[in-house]
Amino acid sequence: MLIVSFIRHGESLDNLKPVWAGHKDAELSELGVRQAKALGEAYANVHLDAIITSDLKRAHATAVALLNGQPDPKPSFEVDCDLREQCFGDAEGHPWQMRRIPNKSTEDHFRDAQYPILFERNQKFPNGETLDDVAVRAERCISDLVLKPYLSRAISLGAEDVHVAVVSHGLCIGELVPALLKRNDGGLPAKKYRGLLNTAWTRVTVQAKSSAQVPQMTDELENLPPLIVTVTDVNRHDHITNVKRQKGIVEHDPKQRSIREFFGGNAEKAVEALEHAESNAMDEVGTEERN
Repeated sequence: MLIVSFIRHGESLDNLKPVWAGHKDAELSELGVRQAKALGEAYANVHLDAIITSDLKRAHATAVALLNGQPDPKPSFEVDCDLREQCFGDAEGHPWQMRRIPNKSTEDHFRDAQYPILFERNQKFPNGETLDDVAVRAERCISDLVLKPYLSRAISLGAEDVHVAVVSHGLCIGELVPALLKRNDGGLPAKKYRGLLNTAWTRVTVQAKSSAQVPQMTDELENLPPLIVTVTDVNRHDHITNVKRQKGIVEHDPKQRSIREFFGGNAEKAVEALEHAESNAMDEVGTEERN
């Protein structure tokens, strides 16, 4: 059986601000570093054969913490830029808006550097990607990074389970999971898999139908037997239940800069206002499972 765990990165500094993050490469926050460490500790007794990660700092640092928690011999470690978050183009670094200004066109919003949430899959910000573009990347990742290297070994008769961890971003994971589920024989009902908490994970298993013969598969996955693809866990985050924000601490920094210094103004109010801010407003809106 092939087991694929899709893991969202730890909290980044941009997660503390209501801005479009996308490809903007923010470091993990102090809380994000501890979330990633807790993830590594939680997975210490979970054998991983491979870790594949986005190259963006927030995901890469999370994947390294996951790797460090694994006993020797360590799993393979691969970095791929196609696992990045959706690119928001000109909107990156700018505040997101929950709603458009009435009677103002989308183009006029963009002209005035105002970037409201776009709800259609084919919409994008200037110089950015649509969700359909991200889905194309996700299909490539599932095929080339997960199935081609690992599926044949995982579903061969008598084979041991093969477990691959994919460390990525909220919206990208929301496309990666359906890309894998499409391989299920007979299809599956449409469902959204966005809204993971920081370092939460969703798990999918892939196995051949019991009556199916497993042929020698080519690199192009042309001879796939009928597969059973099952989501076994969604938004699992037990490992961070007791990982709380340390009041007044923002960055993972030997100097431990305070929220007051970082944002200015009243520290307590800054924490309250930003506690649940997400780098990706659309991901927050799409949340279905929070427990």
